[in-house]
Order: sequence, then structure tokens, then C-alpha cells
Amino acid sequence: MTDWKASLGTFGVWESGRTFDPAIAPELERLGYPALWLGSQPGDLEVVEQILDATTRLVVATGIVSILTTQPRTLAESYQRVVEAHPGRLLLGIGVGHPERVPATQWRPYTALNEFLDGLDAGGVPVGERALAALGPRVLRLSAERSAGAHPYLVTPEHTREARGILGAGPLLAPEQRVVLRTDPAEARAIGRPSVVSPYLGLRNYRESLQRLGYTDDDLAGEGSDRLIDDLVVSGDPASIVAGLRRHLDAGADHVAVHVIPGPGDDPVESYAAIAQAAGLR
Repeated sequence: MTDWKASLGTFGVWESGRTFDPAIAPELERLGYPALWLGSQPGDLEVVEQILDATTRLVVATGIVSILTTQPRTLAESYQRVVEAHPGRLLLGIGVGHPERVPATQWRPYTALNEFLDGLDAGGVPVGERALAALGPRVLRLSAERSAGAHPYLVTPEHTREARGILGAGPLLAPEQRVVLRTDPAEARAIGRPSVVSPYLGLRNYRESLQRLGYTDDDLAGEGSDRLIDDLVVSGDPASIVAGLRRHLDAGADHVAVHVIPGPGDDPVESYAAIAQAAGLR
């Protein structure tokens, strides 16, 4: 079984699977990042395979493949194909996705997730080679029982602290963290806020997660309060960004997936390079 805590390292990159250019993956590897998390991946894992083919050491984690968009048999077959060529370099992150897409009377997310995991078991995907998108206590516990651990998205260090308490010491805990390389708070909020508001402040599971952390209806209303945005989007110079990322580690995370939100004219690779240098990755 792969030791994901060692393989993923301390910091990785999180990028949207819909917009990521696989051609920059080798550059991220050269910058010293051990891992790349790709959001919204289809069950064929073709983009994942392209990235692994183009790199030599980089671990690719899906963050996530939604159980709403694929079948467990399809995903299991894709997984087997990829790991045969690249053993130890694919962490299969899966999750429910956005329950709003399915009427609640026809679909129960927790039950559906368990049934999907049953299908992965039948398809030969090892429990220790997958992780679950998890926000609330119930799915956090499930991630410890039926996977290598949890990949929480749009969370704070306080969520990380609570998640570690639920998971216990052994399972992987790898939260995503948005960052904006701007030292002016108002400018940083203007860049980071849209990535929080749409669609997440309109989705029940994210709102409930934030409410459990103590954010009020006023914090979640409209464009979100400045307090909420400042907590969810770390900003500042590279050293300040790294200090913000390390707050997750201090709270119990094993790994932090760094999600750069670029401003106008920004080159995300340059931003990742600045963060890598400040973090001592290269």
C-alpha cells in the first residue's frame, strides 16, 4: 500500500480539471511540488494519464471524481489501467459532488457514496489507494473507514483541527486552501471572493460546513462577509502565504493542496514558483 503522507509531501498544487493545461505539469514538478490535485475529473482518467506520462515523480490525485458523473466499474477499470503504467502515483479522490443536481427524494448521498465504494471494492481498487471528499463528521468517519483519508475542500484550519479529531492520527488529511498573492486586503478579496461565492455559498453542504465552523447567516449572505473571505482565502506575500498554509499543518493536516486564485494578468506558474521558493521546495 502506498504511503501517501510521504508521497504527497507537505504542499501540493490544486487546479481545476476543467481548465488545467497538462503541459504545465512538468514545470510544477520542476518547482518541487510532489503532488497535483485535479478537480472535476471524468471516470476515464485520460487527463490524469497524460500528466503521469509527461512527468517522472509527480503524484496525481483526483480531487475529485464525482459519483454523479461516472460508474464505479468504469472508474475501477480506468484506475487499473493507469496504475499498471504508473504504480504508486495515482490517489483516487472521489466524492458526492453537488447533491443539488439530484432531487433528494430520489437519491441519498451517503448511501450512494457507500454503494459506489462497494463497486470500487468489487473492481479491485484498494481501500488504501483512494480518498474521500469530506466535510461533515459522518463522511469524515467514512473516509477513515473506507479509504486512505480525507480531502476537504473550502475549509479553514479550524475545520482541519476538528477533522483530525474525528479521523484520528492514522488517516491522511489533505485540505485544499485558496491563496491570492496580493498584499492589499481589498485587492485580495476582490480576486478571491468570486471563487468562493459561485457556486459554493449557494450549495447546502458547503453552507452547512461553514455554519458548523461558526459562520453566521450574515457571513454567508450575498457576496460573503470580509471575515469569511479572509478566512477562506489566504493572501499576502509568499512568506505570508506559506505561514497561512502551515496553520493547517499545525492543526493536524498531513498535506495542503495549494489553490492559487490568479488576478488579472497573473501567471499561476509564477505564483506557484514564488510559493515553492518561500516554502523551501526548491
